Amino acid sequence: MEEIWVNADPWKKELVTTALEGGADAVIVPQDKVEKVKELGLITTVSDNGDLKWEKDVVRMEVRSSEDEEEIVKLSRNKKVVVKTTDWKIIPLENLVARADNIFVEANDLESAKTAATILEKGVDGLIITARDPIKVREIINQVKPDHEALDLTELQITNVTPVKMGDRVCVDTCTMMKPGEGALVGNSSKGLFLIHSESIENPYVSPRPFRVNAGPVHAYIMAPGGRTRYLSELGAGDEILGVDWKGNGVPLIVGRVKIERRPLLLVEATGPNGPVTTILQNAETIRMVTPKGEPISVVKIKPGDKVLGHAEEAGRHFGHKIEETITEK
Repeated sequence: MEEIWVNADPWKKELVTTALEGGADAVIVPQDKVEKVKELGLITTVSDNGDLKWEKDVVRMEVRSSEDEEEIVKLSRNKKVVVKTTDWKIIPLENLVARADNIFVEANDLESAKTAATILEKGVDGLIITARDPIKVREIINQVKPDHEALDLTELQITNVTPVKMGDRVCVDTCTMMKPGEGALVGNSSKGLFLIHSESIENPYVSPRPFRVNAGPVHAYIMAPGGRTRYLSELGAGDEILGVDWKGNGVPLIVGRVKIERRPLLLVEATGPNGPVTTILQNAETIRMVTPKGEPISVVKIKPGDKVLGHAEEAGRHFGHKIEETITEK
């Protein structure tokens, strides 16, 4: 599920503030309340004169026949379609989710919201919460909004660590205080990303920066939410990376600042399930990887034979999205 909206029409200010505080993506409001919403906070409005307009950007359709399904599929190519069903609720939605994007449904309680979020395992593209109780709305948002991802971490065995002179490396400062065992997945190739520990560890050289991952050089990949990768050099304030702990739990982290500075570097080589993998990191005591037991280990202490955590997949990315293609990365 990509989006969660809250229906505040008829107008109810408490529903709008709940949507803002809960991290909803949009609110449906009467046309004379659009400006009032903007006074409360920045969020997409759906109204006759909102950021998304009824009929132009968003339409409602009821499924009564296969002809209705065909019309919804057609409309969904250019609009968001709020779908209502009559008797058979799940089967028509399964058909639409399998064939189209931009499918939205309404839910008044947590049970129906969870059902919509798991149709065909993918879920609908958008959920519109119609409950009028702000407490109930907050509960649905908290339970349904995707705020974590599970990744399969694997052991990578170090084969070589070599100084490689100077280069431009990137510190990613996030808006989150990370704990020991947490960091980000970074690497030279999409087929093997290393778990690089946050600077949350006490040391005698500099004060901890729990919000920071000293991630690597400008060319490297970093894992972002939704299975995407980004180049470290293209990150900026407001972007998201995926924070990952040593158990493979991932959460989106907002980037607050990126620092690019020229520093001495190390080439770290390892082997994993799909063969050799590499990454480049700053040559400094405070940059750490993570052992299979979740313990941070400094890159200046890593030696051949040591095992660290990473994420392995078949190589192949196009603008950050995983693809199946004949491709070689060295």
